Amino acid sequence: MSMFSILDISASGLRAEKIRLNLIAENLANIETTRTSLGGPYRRKIASFSEILDRRKSSQYRRGSDSSGGGVQVASIIRDQSPPIMVYDPQHPDAGADGFVAKPNISVSDEIVDMITASRAYEANVTVMNTTKNLALKSLNIGKE
Repeated sequence: MSMFSILDISASGLRAEKIRLNLIAENLANIETTRTSLGGPYRRKIASFSEILDRRKSSQYRRGSDSSGGGVQVASIIRDQSPPIMVYDPQHPDAGADGFVAKPNISVSDEIVDMITASRAYEANVTVMNTTKNLALKSLNIGKE
């Protein structure tokens, strides 16, 4: 595995976690949105990840440390299909005839946990990139001292 492929894999992880963090921020920003252009309350968005496979090499030729993948990508963004939370608020403009308002089924604590997890994954990828960079710099200095 080359240094550049390590950096590419970490960069793909950074991109994926950035998208994940943006979706979490969007979910938290829309926690009170009761009406969207699609109709009904806002639906929580979740990133679905998939592995990027290195298709340039046939599996019969890949062995040992040369059998690397290509990182991760966001395969799709899924809208949570769980039912909305029904809150009694007859004064709300989106209340039905029964006085209930459909609110997004978003848990602040779940979103915060996801945000911390995504932040830690992002930090781990930054650490890998910095370590790879330092290793490359030290490799260039071999024999100079």
